[in-house]
Amino acid sequence: MNKLTIIGNLTKDPESHTTAEGKSVCNFSVAVNRKKKIDGQPEADFFRVSAWGKLSELCSKYLNKGRKVCVVGPVSIDTYTAQDGTTRSNLEVYAEEVEFLSPAGNSTQAPAADTSAGGFTAVETGELPF
Repeated sequence: MNKLTIIGNLTKDPESHTTAEGKSVCNFSVAVNRKKKIDGQPEADFFRVSAWGKLSELCSKYLNKGRKVCVVGPVSIDTYTAQDGTTRSNLEVYAEEVEFLSPAGNSTQAPAADTSAGGFTAVETGELPF
């Protein structure tokens, strides 16, 4: 089974176009932070993602640079020879699912939380449904 799940942030705004066959495709890249740091600096892996059809339309409409997403789908590795003669590889995920994890209209920051209650948001007991 070839299925990859990544969670990360878009590195730039998505690019959308329609193929000659009339299929819509949305391409974007996702930076996934590694837990391990090298010389105190965070490391990241970068994945190219392509979404097709209705998913493509949703991604192009609602995603932008900095948004956090979860992408699920098969991955392919394409190798090619660069102009300088070196062999290079691209990882591309063909998105079957894309979950938008950042709030709409807030691409680079998490929502502000009231930390006066030890990191938890205080609620009145009258607001609870039980």
